[in-house]
Amino acid sequence: MAKALKKKTTKALRSKARTVPKGSGMSTGTNKKMSTDRGRPAKKSLNRRTVSKNRAATAGKSLPYFVHPKGLADSTEIGPRTRIWAFAHVLKGAVIGCDCNIGECVFVEPEVVLGNHVTIKNGVQVWTGVTCEDYVFVGPNATFTNDLRPRVAHPTDPADYAKTHVCYGASIGANATIVAGNTIGSHAMIGAGTVVIRDVPAHALMVGNPARRIGWICACGEKLPESLVCPKCAKRYERADLGLRPLL
Repeated sequence: MAKALKKKTTKALRSKARTVPKGSGMSTGTNKKMSTDRGRPAKKSLNRRTVSKNRAATAGKSLPYFVHPKGLADSTEIGPRTRIWAFAHVLKGAVIGCDCNIGECVFVEPEVVLGNHVTIKNGVQVWTGVTCEDYVFVGPNATFTNDLRPRVAHPTDPADYAKTHVCYGASIGANATIVAGNTIGSHAMIGAGTVVIRDVPAHALMVGNPARRIGWICACGEKLPESLVCPKCAKRYERADLGLRPLL
């Protein structure tokens, strides 16, 4: 049941994110020659050739998303108003929705799905098999994984990588580690440095290594008292099989 729900949600996110016409994925900008110290001409590299090629392909075109001149976006499935900052690299085959913010030095592999309004802070690597639904926050230097038994001499087939699913509105704190094969429930809050090794219920507040629940959290980010009534926004909750659910 859970696997079917994951597949259905991932398919829906891909469908929502594919709203951009095909293009190179690079923003336009000046094409000045780079110089090096001591007046020597800059050495050519694959990255520089790729950047120059992408800039030439997009010259005179207005893309619906922004890529910093020092960022790379090989994927063409990027939604409107998404921003990709310096030294970030989004590989071909990744799907990113609209209004996302991809920070500096972020690396996004193929078959990653990011919904709408997702924020990925600096220094995060998002590996194949990770899906983040809408309004997910991933803090700086948080770590995802996808290979549960990594061996150089006996590599895992990418088709066998474990999947990670981060549900709507969840937040992952700085330097947290998310071990592959788990689901983080909607609006859950993962504390800084936490190591997640099993599924996290919706609205759970998790800390420690391994992660343990120390309370419940409202959708607005306030910790809930025992009454499960938010002292900040007055939203009410009740216990459910997969954590908490709001009362209508």
